[in-house]
This record gives sequence, C-alpha cells and structure tokens, in this order.
Amino acid sequence: MSALSKGGALNTFLDGFAFQLFPMVADLWIAAGYFFFMFDAFYSLMVIAVTWFYLFITIYMAKYRGRARREMVKREREMEAAKTDALLSYETVQHSGALSMEVSRYERLISHFQKAEYSVFFSLNLLNSVQNGVFTLGILLVCYLNAYQISTDMQNVAMFVTLLTYLAQLQAPLNFFGSFYTQVQNNLVDAERMLELFNEKPSITDSEDAVNINTCDGKISFSNVSFAYDGQHPALQNVSFDVPPGTSVAIVGESGSGKSTILKLLFRFYDIADGQIKLDGLDIREISMESLRSQIGVVPQDTILFNDTLMYNLLYSKPEASKEEVFEACRSASIHDKILDFPNGYLTTVGERGLKLSGGERQRIAIARAFLRSPRILLLDEATASLDSETERQIQGSLEKVSAGRTTITIAHRLSTITKADQIIVLQRGRIVEKGGHQELLARAGVYAQMWNKQTEAGHESP
Repeated sequence: MSALSKGGALNTFLDGFAFQLFPMVADLWIAAGYFFFMFDAFYSLMVIAVTWFYLFITIYMAKYRGRARREMVKREREMEAAKTDALLSYETVQHSGALSMEVSRYERLISHFQKAEYSVFFSLNLLNSVQNGVFTLGILLVCYLNAYQISTDMQNVAMFVTLLTYLAQLQAPLNFFGSFYTQVQNNLVDAERMLELFNEKPSITDSEDAVNINTCDGKISFSNVSFAYDGQHPALQNVSFDVPPGTSVAIVGESGSGKSTILKLLFRFYDIADGQIKLDGLDIREISMESLRSQIGVVPQDTILFNDTLMYNLLYSKPEASKEEVFEACRSASIHDKILDFPNGYLTTVGERGLKLSGGERQRIAIARAFLRSPRILLLDEATASLDSETERQIQGSLEKVSAGRTTITIAHRLSTITKADQIIVLQRGRIVEKGGHQELLARAGVYAQMWNKQTEAGHESP
C-alpha cells in the first residue's frame, strides 16, 4: 500500500518535466546567446562552462543521493508496515502483554528511518553548498575579467552593472534545475516500487478463448486434481468427486487436510497442477474468471469488512440491490434486529476491518451478503464457526433455505451442521479417504465415524 501511495510522485515528475524544465532550458540558451552578442564569445563560453559544471556536479552527486533516498523509502515502508501490523493486531498485542515490545520495535524502526533521512538531508545540503560554490566561482571569474577590461578601457562601468544583473538572473534557472533534478530523482525513487507493481504479471489469467457464462446449472466435477502451494508439500493429491446441480456437499477433515484449498481452486485463486475442475462439463480454465465468479457466492471463515457503513458492506456484493432486499437478507442471517439496535442502524460505521463488530456479527454480515448475491453456487467455509449454539441453529435453518436449489459446498468443523448434506467427503493429508452420506459413513466405522464419536464425547454433537 505504501508503494501505491507513493505513485502520485509520477504525476509531479511529468508535470514538472512538461511545464517547468523546458522554460528553464530556454532561459539558459537565451542567456548564452545574449552574452555572446552583447559582450564577446569568451563571456558566452564562461556562462556555458559554469552551466555545464553546475549540471555535472548536480547529476554526479545524484547517484549518491539516489541510494540514500532509496534507503530512506525502504526504511519508511518498514516503519509503516510495523505500525499497521501492530494496529490491526492490537488484540494479540494486548493478550500477549507485548505492548512494550511493539513500542521498542517501532522505536528501533523510527531510529533506522531517521538515520536514513539524515543521510538524505545531509547530501542535499552538501549538494546545495557545492552548487552555490560553483556559481560563485563563475561570477568571480567573470567579474575579474570584466574589471580587467574596464581598467584597459575595453568595457565601461555601465556594462559591468548590466553584466552583474544578468548573471544574477542566470542563477535562478540554474537553482531551479538543481531543485528540479532533485525533485525528479525523489519522485522516481518514490515511484519505483509502484512501477515494479505495474510490471507484475498476474499468475492467474483468462485464456485467449475464454468464454463468458451468464448462468449455469451448478454441476461441479473434480477429476484427479493435484495441487501444491509454491511447489511445496502437496495440498491435494488425486482428488476426484462430482457435485450434481442443486445438491449439497460437505468437506470435513483435520486442519491442513486441504479443505479450504478446494474452495480456492474452484474460485480460481490458483490454477491446478494436474487434473481438471469442470463446471457444467466445461473446464473452469476455459471460462472467464469474472463470469465464473459471478456464479459463486462465498461465506469465508474470516470475514473482512471495509471501514464504512453496514449498508455499504452489505451492498458490496450487489450494489444495485434495494433496501428491502438488504433487509430481507439480514433477516435471513438473523442480524436485522441487531443492526436496528445500533445507534445509527444500517448507517453504523463498522471500523477498520470491521473491528467494531463481534466475530459472530461479522460472520452474519458475510452470510447476508451471500444471500443478497443469490448465486447458483454457494461456498461456505466454516460459515457458522464463530457463532454461539443458539445463533448457529438459527443460521443453519437460514442456510438450508438459501441453499435450496443451489449447488452448495460446505467446509465444516462441527459435524452436526452437515448431517443433512447429500454427500460428505472426508479428506486426510490431501486425499479423499471416505465419501458418502452421514448415516452411511457412520455405519462404515471409519475416519468420519471416529471424528463424530470424538465430538460427541466432547459434547459438541448429539447422536
């Protein structure tokens, strides 16, 4: 984000280059020509020599200043990143009693930034001193020459005064060039990271012949799908299953077994290494990502909200929705009455990342957004994990209602929430070890039955 915020420097650079640099160059050429015709070629040569040496010093020292500026920008990004992390993770900081540690870390980063900043300002002051020295030396040489010519009656005092006046006017464009070149260098250094981001190519792109779909039946098919994050340990290995249109599938398994990976692959956050994922018989890589995702509604495990009103966050999934549609979606998610209890109702600001709301309230907002979107395919990533038992029962009925007639894939930890699923898939270390209905899997006395028994004994489920 810091890199993007620095991107405005590029506009400043282009503006200065177009509307300030060209007039300055014209001033210098006019000055050189004036000295040539009003005095002699030697004066013009001295003006050109002073100008050249002034520009040479400016550009030569800019190499060091560029390194110093780049280091300062790097330290500033580190400082801003640490500040943002600490503010967003304030609960973890307080729970861990790590406030003093965060303060010390931030102070250390500020110290590094100040040292880098000192180098930048020191180099700037040094550059200005050298520039002024060069120009002063040039004036002294010109004055010495003109004084000699006056003493030999080659020039008069009036021309000497004229010479000093024009030399003083010459200093303005030279000083401007020094300031402008410094500003250009600073702007380019600030914009470097943003320009690098522009050159980044998306890892997931549409194929040249990708098709757009306006609707779908919702038939999903995974065929021998294998995937590993960044070439590391495989997250999925030869996973195959079919989801008929309008049916529900639940995916269960231990943490790290690949449950969420299946949803990410279906949504095309990543592309698979081997196998195929099809929607209505068409490989999802042959469908444009925009039209594919328009058919999918997601309730994530961790809901992130924008620092805006509840109404803004709810309408984010369907900006054209009416207020009544929003209210109905919130009633379905059992959050409408709670919102009305807030001082500003639907115009209540939720805070950074929704921190003014409880975890359960954020989750219900996410469910309401999915209801409002009314997609053909619904992906529920532990949608009720943050809710209490009573609210979970209320939400479960709403989820069943909104899922009716839609293809639904649910990831669940509480097995009691997926007993009515048409198909349950059990994952273990990235592989499917069991498939079937709830009663069928219990009868097999396999991995699913063991998970059910453990949760029953722990009081999480009712047989």
